[in-house]
Amino acid sequence: MAELANSDVKIEATVPNVMDSIDESTPLAQELASENRRRERLKAKQLPRPTQTRVLTVSNQKGGVGKTTTTVNIAAALAIAGLNVLVIDIDPQGNASTALGVEHHADVDSIYDVLINDMPLGEVIAQCPDIDHLIVAPATIHLAGAEIELVSLVAREQRLRRAIEVYAQERETAGLPRLDYVFIDCPPSLGLLTVNAFVAAQEVLIPIQCEYYALEGLSQLLKNIEMIQKHLNAGLVVSTILLTMYDGRTNLAAQVAAEVREHFPNEVLSAVVPRSVRISEAPSYQQSVITYDPSSSGALSYQEAAAEIAERGK
Repeated sequence: MAELANSDVKIEATVPNVMDSIDESTPLAQELASENRRRERLKAKQLPRPTQTRVLTVSNQKGGVGKTTTTVNIAAALAIAGLNVLVIDIDPQGNASTALGVEHHADVDSIYDVLINDMPLGEVIAQCPDIDHLIVAPATIHLAGAEIELVSLVAREQRLRRAIEVYAQERETAGLPRLDYVFIDCPPSLGLLTVNAFVAAQEVLIPIQCEYYALEGLSQLLKNIEMIQKHLNAGLVVSTILLTMYDGRTNLAAQVAAEVREHFPNEVLSAVVPRSVRISEAPSYQQSVITYDPSSSGALSYQEAAAEIAERGK
């Protein structure tokens, strides 16, 4: 038996390590090595806390560019890093609320009640179940009619901004920590809900899909932002552009990325979000990809984007 045990040990010792047998010159090995280096760099970073609350509106009138996905994942990445984050969902579809695991059926008090019925923002906010420092003001289907209802209200463009300011004062009075970030997820339109978001924010984050029509409609969006700057919010700036749905296998994606960087050299983040099955799957589990699959390339890219945003604003 002793001989058998010894022979077992010898056999076990001669089994080669699978990782050692991988040819490091292959594209897969290079990709794995690159991702490991990126993770190590992220681990070494301590994200700075901004000197005051940063309010960012995530907007693009073109649908399907990863706007809501960008909102929830960057918010999640910052919150997991220990920063205090509020996500305000003003898209009637309520996809950001779904992705963060917050109830938003018709009977739930929501951002609609804040905008239309003057309910305090603090009364509609819910805690994200997966992430400690992340809170959410959900959207409900009632928002679908809010555009029409807002038309007749006093200070209709300022209502969200005022609600955020009052909530910040309430937190201070209650001895709660100051919010570091507020992200507002907009509908893919330029109505009064989006105008409220632009007026409430200091910064605009624009996700741009790495596809042929990437820049289509962007000029109109920028013109609308200029109108807001001129008449309603002089301090608003387009601070951040994030390239999403990047497919490194295609020349088109690289060309689009190069074109966007040429037009907006200071605003485009170095981080690029790839096309990812994990990113697409996460909302169906009512999670961000950051909590659904932290080791995925999509989660890594959004963590890098969040770090870059934090470092730019310190």
